[in-house]
Amino acid sequence: MNRHVPTDDVTASQYLAELIRKNGPVTLAEYMEVANARYYGRSDPLGSKGDFVTAPEISQLFGEMIGLWLTDIWVRTGRRPDMHYVELGPGRATLAMDALRVMRRFGLEPAVHFVETSAALRKVQAARIPHVQFHDDISTLPECGPLFVVANEFFDALPVRQFVRTAWGWREFLVTYEEGRFLKIAGEESAD
Repeated sequence: MNRHVPTDDVTASQYLAELIRKNGPVTLAEYMEVANARYYGRSDPLGSKGDFVTAPEISQLFGEMIGLWLTDIWVRTGRRPDMHYVELGPGRATLAMDALRVMRRFGLEPAVHFVETSAALRKVQAARIPHVQFHDDISTLPECGPLFVVANEFFDALPVRQFVRTAWGWREFLVTYEEGRFLKIAGEESAD
C-alpha cells in the first residue's frame, strides 16, 4: 500500500475516514498498515509505561535462550564468520541485547540488522546497539552469509488479508466508514 502516514495534526482515524471517502472502502490490510504506521511511529509503546510488555522486557532469560539457540546452530554449521543477526520489529532491542551478549561469550559477534520503520523506536535501538544497520524492509538485507532471523511478536501485528465466504463466493473483507464508524464489509469482487 505504502500510502502516506498521517501527520501529527491528523489522526489515523481522520486520515482513514478521508481516504475511504475519496476512494471507497480499503482492504483490512491497508487499514492495519495505516494504523500500525501511526501507532508504532509516534512513540515507544512498550514496557510498563507503554501499552504492552513482551517477554524480553520481563526477563533477560528469553533473549539469552535465543542467543544460546543461535550460537548452537552457528557452532553446528561450522562457525561461519559471515553470519548476520537479523531482527524484525526489534522493539527496544532488549531481546537483541540479551541474545548478542550470550553469543559474544562463545565468540560469535555477528553483524546486526534491524528491520524497523519507526523513527521513534530506531532511536532507542541505536542507543542500545550502536553498530546496528537499519532496513525499512527485508529487500535490503545482506545476500552473502547466513541470516539468523528473529521475529518475536512481529507477525502478530502484520497487516493481513481476510476473506469471507458469501452466497456469491469468496470475498475479501474491506473497511468502510459510515455514520462516524468504521465497518467491515465483504467486497464486491470475487476472490475465487
